[in-house]
Amino acid sequence: MLSRIDLRETDLTARELAEALPRAELDVAKALDAVTPTIEDVRDRGAAALRDAAERFDHVRPEHLRVPAEAIGQALETLDPAVREALELSIAHNREGHRAQLPTEVRTEIVRGGVVTQRWIPVRRVGLYVPGGLAVYPSSVVMNAVAAQVAGVEQIALASPPQERFGGLPHPTILAACALLGVTEVYAAGGAQAIAMLAYGAKAENDVDRADITAAGGNGDVLCEPVDVITGPGNVYVAAAKRAVRGVVGIDAEAGPTEIAVLADATADPELVAADLLSQAEHDPNAGSVLITDSPELADAVDAALARRADATKHTERVHVALGGDQSGIVLVRDLEQGIAVADAYAAEHLEIQTTDAPAVAHRIRNAGAIFVGPYSPVPLGDYLAGSNHVLPTGGTSRFAAGLSVMAFIKPVQLIEYDADALEAMTEPLTALAESEDLPAHGEAARARRR
Repeated sequence: MLSRIDLRETDLTARELAEALPRAELDVAKALDAVTPTIEDVRDRGAAALRDAAERFDHVRPEHLRVPAEAIGQALETLDPAVREALELSIAHNREGHRAQLPTEVRTEIVRGGVVTQRWIPVRRVGLYVPGGLAVYPSSVVMNAVAAQVAGVEQIALASPPQERFGGLPHPTILAACALLGVTEVYAAGGAQAIAMLAYGAKAENDVDRADITAAGGNGDVLCEPVDVITGPGNVYVAAAKRAVRGVVGIDAEAGPTEIAVLADATADPELVAADLLSQAEHDPNAGSVLITDSPELADAVDAALARRADATKHTERVHVALGGDQSGIVLVRDLEQGIAVADAYAAEHLEIQTTDAPAVAHRIRNAGAIFVGPYSPVPLGDYLAGSNHVLPTGGTSRFAAGLSVMAFIKPVQLIEYDADALEAMTEPLTALAESEDLPAHGEAARARRR
């Protein structure tokens, strides 16, 4: 079922390996041309442009762009109790996991009387994007909002596409998750237009908008205030829009199609490997599922199990497209050493280790968005309840990028405090360096403080 790449007789560099491995195509540059007019339109016309874009792309013209509080409350009241319990568990686990990421303030005395303090300051206002489309992602509400809340962000604005079958509001499960998290500023906006709204803000269009603004405690014609940072996954057009507004706001990453790699040896259970590869394939026809193994026998068994499971699963057509695409495959390696090298070259969003002594192997991995260790740590656990964040770098960007964390919402700021004696001790070397750079006024600024 999966195509095969045999690397057992090769000795490729890291770059050559990366080029040889399966990968989904993501042409953000091309998409950028497509989203630029939408971004500019929202910047110029605000809510009117948001409604026009929703009608064009989501096939509904929302009456309420700012979701009324009663709609959010109603969504929670009608939520399936089992789903509510699971979301509450996810929120609790993620709060615990994200608290562990918080850095502490450090005060360092560089010289006697000269102190540098490392502070960590949360940004004031953030925009969170939660996609719609082929699936509903209340878990993405949890992952984005919990990280921002634990970081200490004061204001959270969340955008999710309007749904025709729900009267132009986001999916009720998305709204219910917002209610559980206390996120009250929610917008029925999707795609590049939502990113533009969060980055530049948006002015009201009509009396409905103004009434919604007033009900939310605002005033005037400002439907949505600009944010400082935008996070959250989305399709290629969302990724392109985030690229377009980077610099106006901070962003987390340009997310591409989801991907999983499983590094497995002959001890792995082929049914478990197949189940995990399929779990990511059901996300999207462009999702990537890659098995890296030194066991041809395991590869054959996984292939057979995948074929059977793909035919039996709910989203069988989507799964078959994903597993049969160029972005998925089985990579045969000669041994575990080469397998680790291939895993690092692929730099998967999600990497599972199903080998002998999996913890030791996991600690040798350099590049992965998140690493799932052993047969009882499947990727779906991280998607929902593990206490880790599932917003992760895709497309090989885990070579230099990390998953969403509290660090996306806080800034390191240094406080420099020297007394007179400490400055006096530094004045001569400071002046020497300033004059070496032909900046004599720098030295004069220090000498001016001499008593």
